[in-house]
Parts: sequence; structure tokens; C-alpha cells
Amino acid sequence: MSIFSLFHTIHYLKIKQIIFQIIYRLYIPPFIQRCQVGVSMLLKDDISKYTCNNDMCFTFLNLSSDFKGWNDISKGMLWAYNLNYMDWLLQEGMSYEKGAEWIDRFISDLPGNRIGLDPYPIALRGINWIKFISWRRESIDERHLKQWNDSLYSQYVLLSKKLEYHLMGNHLLEDAYSLFIAALYFKDDKFYRKSKKMLWQELKEQILPDGAHYEQSPMYHCILLDRLLDCYNFSSYNIRFVGQETFNECLKEKIVLMLGHLDSIVWKDDTVPLFNDSAYGIAPTVSELRAYAKRLKLEWKSLLMNGCGYRKLCSTRLEAVVDVGNITATYQPGHSHADTFNYELRIDGRPFIVDTGISTYNKTARRQYERSTSAHNTVTIGNKNSSEVWGGFRIGKRAKVKVLSDTESEVMAEHNGFKGYIHQRKFAINDEVFTINDEIIGNNTAECISYIHFAPDIELLAMSSTEIRTNRANIVVSGAISIDIINDFVSIEYNRLKPSKTIKILFDRSLTYRIF
Repeated sequence: MSIFSLFHTIHYLKIKQIIFQIIYRLYIPPFIQRCQVGVSMLLKDDISKYTCNNDMCFTFLNLSSDFKGWNDISKGMLWAYNLNYMDWLLQEGMSYEKGAEWIDRFISDLPGNRIGLDPYPIALRGINWIKFISWRRESIDERHLKQWNDSLYSQYVLLSKKLEYHLMGNHLLEDAYSLFIAALYFKDDKFYRKSKKMLWQELKEQILPDGAHYEQSPMYHCILLDRLLDCYNFSSYNIRFVGQETFNECLKEKIVLMLGHLDSIVWKDDTVPLFNDSAYGIAPTVSELRAYAKRLKLEWKSLLMNGCGYRKLCSTRLEAVVDVGNITATYQPGHSHADTFNYELRIDGRPFIVDTGISTYNKTARRQYERSTSAHNTVTIGNKNSSEVWGGFRIGKRAKVKVLSDTESEVMAEHNGFKGYIHQRKFAINDEVFTINDEIIGNNTAECISYIHFAPDIELLAMSSTEIRTNRANIVVSGAISIDIINDFVSIEYNRLKPSKTIKILFDRSLTYRIF
């Protein structure tokens, strides 16, 4: 990290973020045990959680470990966070007795549980506890109920004092979701007024007019939609405050938008593109989200993508999702990559050209690579990133995109992410041919490389400076100086890397390739 990287990163932050960064470093609100009565709630069937607990062994992010305490970071901080979310209380086959034992253990260990008292784990765990208590109410004796409610309420009081204004983005929205559900459970007017205001403010800002979440990560879009469906579910079947029905209509409005965006971005098999820290096996599937929405009697229609940076180009056999957007949210780009003009392409419903995905949140060389420009299906100039990714979740100086044309079969845009250059790229699908044209405008002479990352099952059959033949499609290249093959890896799930092939095309100022 350089002082310039730090400056360009801070430059985009909101003043409120900086203020709360300072406050939370100087003052940590204490956890104080309080007493409160909760009222179990009705709700329609939600989405089942992934099975991740087997007695004393936990599996998160495809990494398994015996329980070693709530602060165990041997598998990384995200693994420890997952342990403290306690999603596994709601997994199929979890008995009441085993779940109660884990809640008791958590409460007993809470004074020394630093990670468990972070606001994000409190928010996610709180919803899981409320669901567990509501569904198992008849099995819970009064002593346990009081103990659990007192601890849960105390955790929510702490959350209300540690709302993640220093981060904002999806974290703050999750805080609002959880505090809103807690307000209903505890019939707490103060929680309700605060969470309702915050929730609506964040939904208005974070959900774009075309229904996309503004961080533009399909995985996080699904996660946040699932939680919003939970809010609507709880609030629709448990009316406890004046005007709640009206607010439910506001929640419904945003749900319908988010469902409409999903319908437009998903592949034909109902999976999502793996852009911006997306991976499979974390969020609910699109099919599960649709089924959940239908159980809540919601109706929606597909929305045209025009507010977010993604566009979909399709023919009978070809299906491409391309990225011609700026990095957003500007003040919280933690899940963004230096991937301007990246794309994924499927042929006959099967992956052909893919994003390399994300395998880890640990601040490693692998994390840095997976956020880099060369890890995506786009162009590097002078071996630089189009946006300055650093520190695992930070971005300094960044590319600015201008869309030049945008039709059903073609989109063209340019960006200035490389100093001294403008990169123009045109995507087009016509007559079952996907064409990409790159033009580099500038007076310097830095090396230009276009990267193409193939799905793991793609075999390269033959290659020359003008043609690449594979077992799924052919690529005809015009303007290449040389073409090289790299042994690479892609990841569609956390901590699982699959061997793959990547093509590096060296070119001067203009390059065109056609896939058919």
C-alpha cells in the first residue's frame, strides 16, 4: 500500500464512514446483560440452510474442523464468522436438544467471544435464534426461554450501538434487516422506529431502479433478497405496530424489483454469473428464492438491465453477460474487482468462457490475483490493473466507464483505467457468433494483452495466431501478435480450485475475436 493508494481509497468514502471509523476505534460499547420478553412469531416456510454441523465438527466454505472455540481463526476470519452466525441451528436434522445445547454453550462462552460480538455476526445469528425459538417454542421450558431472550435482547442492544456505518453497503443493510425482525419479536417500539427508518433508507439507496443490488455481486444479491423475504415474511404474519401493513408494501416493492433483476441476469439453468466475489454454495439458489417468494404469494416480471453495469446478449445457442459498469458502490467497493469489460459466455447452456471466481477472502496473493484484471476476460495494458485493487477489500484509483451504444444485440463502451489510454470494447451477438472488438487509444506503447479464461472442462484442440479450436467452440482472432496458453485455475466455490486453461493474446492497438 502506498500513500497514494490510501488517498484514492479514502477519497471515495462518505464523511459518515470516516467519522464512525474513528468512533469505533476509540470506543467499544460494552456488552451489558439485560432482561426482555420475546414473543414467538408465525412465518411461512423459509429456505433451508446448508448442512454444516455434524456433532462437534463444522464445515464452512468447504473447510472442516472440530470445534475449538468461537474465536478460532485457523481457517480464516470468514470461517470464524460463519461459525458465529449459527446458521446450522436451522439445518435439516438439527434436533431441539442439540440446538439448545449449542445456544447454552454460546451464552456461557459469550464474555470471551470477541468475534461473536461483532455486529455482523450478531445480526445474522439473531435472526437464526428468533427462527429457532419461534419454531421450537413448545419444546422450550421457561428457564431456557428467559435465558435465551435476555441474551438475545442484550446482543441486539449492542448491535443497535454498533451499526456498521463505518462499512455501509450490504453489512449495514443486514444490520437493518435483523434489527427490524428483532423489533417484531420483542415488540420493541424503539427498535422498530430505528430499523424501519434505516431499512427503508438503505433499500432506496442500495436497490437500483432495475432491481440490482448496487454492489453488483450476484451472490450477495441473492443473500440480501433472501433476508428481505424473511423480513416480509415475519412482518406480514406478525402485525405488531401501527402502519406496519403500509411498510410491508414498501418491502414488497423492493422484493419484486430484486426478483425481476434475477430473472434477467440468470443463466438458463437458473445459476448466476460469478462476478464480484460470487461463488456457489453460499447463497440460496435462484430456484429456492423464487419458490420462497411464491409461498409468500408474490408476483413479479423480468426487468431490463439498465441501471446496473451488466448487460445480457443472447441468441439461440449463445448466452453472454457482460460488464460495462463502473465500480459501485463507490464508497464500499469491498466486493468489486478490477474487471471492467469482463464477461462470461455459455454455449448451448454450458460454461465456455468464465470468470475465474473467488476462492478466499483471506488477504493472500490468491485473493489479490482473483481481484486483478488479468484474472478476468478483459484487457491489461502495461501489465497493470484497470482499477487499483489492494488490501483484500479495497480499491484506490479506479476506471471510469462511458457506454457509447447499447442495443439488444450489441453494447459498446470505453474506460480510462489505464493512464494515458482509453480502452474501447464492443460486444455483439449476431447469427450465432459472439464478437469482441478492442481498440486502444493513446500515444504510449505499453504491452496490450487480452485474457480469455476457459471453463475447466474445455480442451484446446489446436491453436495458431489466427484461430483457437476447442471441444466446445472455435475462436477466430484478428490482430494478434502472439497467442500463449497458461495453465490456470478457476473457482466456483470457496477453497476449491479447478485446473483450467487461459489464453493470453498479445496485440498492438486493435484486436477482434469471433466465437462460434
